[in-house]
Amino acid sequence: MRHLYTWFFRLSLPLMLLHLWWRGRADPAYRKRWSERFGLVPSRPGARRRWRERFGMVPDRASRAPLIWIHSVSVGETLAAVPLIEALAARHSKWQWLVTTTTPTGSQRVHNALEPILNGRLLHYYLPFDLPECLTPFLDALRPNILVSMETELWPNLLSICGKREIPTILVNGRLSAKSAHGYGKFSRLSREMLSHLSRVVAQYPADAERFMALGVPAERVSVVGNIKFDLHIDSGQISEAQALSHQWQGAGKRPVWLAASTHAGEDEVVLQAYNALRAEFPDLLLVLVPRHPVRFDSVARLCREQGLRIARRSDGVAPAANDQVLLGDTMGELLRFYGASDVAFVGGSLVDVGGHNMIEPAAWGVPVVCGPHLHNFSTVSSLMQESGGLVVVKDAGQMAQQVGAWLRDDQSRQQAGASAREVAAQNSGALARTVEEVESLMRVF
Repeated sequence: MRHLYTWFFRLSLPLMLLHLWWRGRADPAYRKRWSERFGLVPSRPGARRRWRERFGMVPDRASRAPLIWIHSVSVGETLAAVPLIEALAARHSKWQWLVTTTTPTGSQRVHNALEPILNGRLLHYYLPFDLPECLTPFLDALRPNILVSMETELWPNLLSICGKREIPTILVNGRLSAKSAHGYGKFSRLSREMLSHLSRVVAQYPADAERFMALGVPAERVSVVGNIKFDLHIDSGQISEAQALSHQWQGAGKRPVWLAASTHAGEDEVVLQAYNALRAEFPDLLLVLVPRHPVRFDSVARLCREQGLRIARRSDGVAPAANDQVLLGDTMGELLRFYGASDVAFVGGSLVDVGGHNMIEPAAWGVPVVCGPHLHNFSTVSSLMQESGGLVVVKDAGQMAQQVGAWLRDDQSRQQAGASAREVAAQNSGALARTVEEVESLMRVF
């Protein structure tokens, strides 16, 4: 079955390249570094040790530090991987790190978040296409000791080749929605073969673990530790920065601030409709609007202006004026601080069928959350927060305006909802330490 998948992938490759080229119209970064997607990267010093051993040559272990390969698709998975990498790097100073992504935004986030932490111990490339002819030169050049894949990243040829090379593979913060499990079940032979190569699945919740086991992962290879995104640490520097932003945005009149974060196409229109409805009661309300993808910054700015709204852009480096109505968050790496400077948050990817984005971040700040109904990426997290009262699900602009207005109108209700959200985040921490132990248990002793 995998051979049919491989040939189908090969036949589809021209369309994939055309897709990258097409996306490059909006974001030129998609048209760069294509050689990495074909697995053509420089050889890591010492990466030929195993080849030398095959011919009876004496290995030089000192010349080749252990290389930990972390694969995270884009921004969300990379942010989840950062605390894991930070914790492991602090415990193992000799380990080297390879981080792969598939998107330019993920690539940028890797460099911004990890280079200061790893201090010269970081390699970053795009993940090669899932073809033997692309993966083989990549693995030959780098020779990782382990593959740590984040959340749902499963590729048949990648796992098969790692298995043949005796490279341990572990899926961490693993999640598998009922919808995704149904999709894998349609190709049960391919899925079962692929999953058989996983050395370990560290699932978020029992429902995720059960779905992995139903698809063929042996029960002894599966553990449940919770969601490492709950292990979010907000340091004193971030608190100070959020307080400074809050002072800038609220001004002397303490204007209310509503953050709409990680929005996708189709959600900005709903948010703006709700905002226009709220202006009648809250004329000084500041909407901080942060599109999920940088390629949409300019189009969202145009959308705001077409609706007659006065807009400021974060990238201009100037605080919004008192008569500015929308602040466009067109920078990278600031969203966590934005949550801390807001009164209420909408988390996007939930009004459209994306599956939702990380609502744990506003919860950690004690900010109440509004989301749409599409939350399968965070099904357990969203359920816990809904039960606590820290998250409310809305279906349209009318419901969104009603809930945001209710919280802005009643300080006590808003603060109680925020406290409930924060309590959920605090009570569910601890998965990070257990995940660190799982990764260490698969690493060889060097």
